[in-house]
Amino acid sequence: MARFSIMKLTDKAAERVREIIGARDGAHGIRLGVKKGGCAGMEYTIDLVTEPDPKDDHVEHQGAHVYVAPEAALFLLGTEMDFEVTTLRTGFMFRNPNQSSACGCGESVELKPADLKALAEARATAEA
Repeated sequence: MARFSIMKLTDKAAERVREIIGARDGAHGIRLGVKKGGCAGMEYTIDLVTEPDPKDDHVEHQGAHVYVAPEAALFLLGTEMDFEVTTLRTGFMFRNPNQSSACGCGESVELKPADLKALAEARATAEA
């Protein structure tokens, strides 16, 4: 039976999450959310999780644990989280089908919530 997942992690993202967790005592994973801010309207947030919240959606890939805040679920549905190292930037990047635009500096994005009906159908299909 397939397990429903709000989002996916690439192998590189999972490796980086494991590195972050391994360097912090008592860490269980990271928590991904969104908040209002930046010139495009919203920003991704990443926080360390020392005590998982049962309300969060839990995504696990290769031993890396990411918790998705409930208020962010509709904005992150279908997102792929990756990690990249380039000459100019090192960090997590998000391929998000709910993103309609981004600011020039890449620090903020415009997100539209996914269809609530689509989320319910995806969960029901995975549980069937």
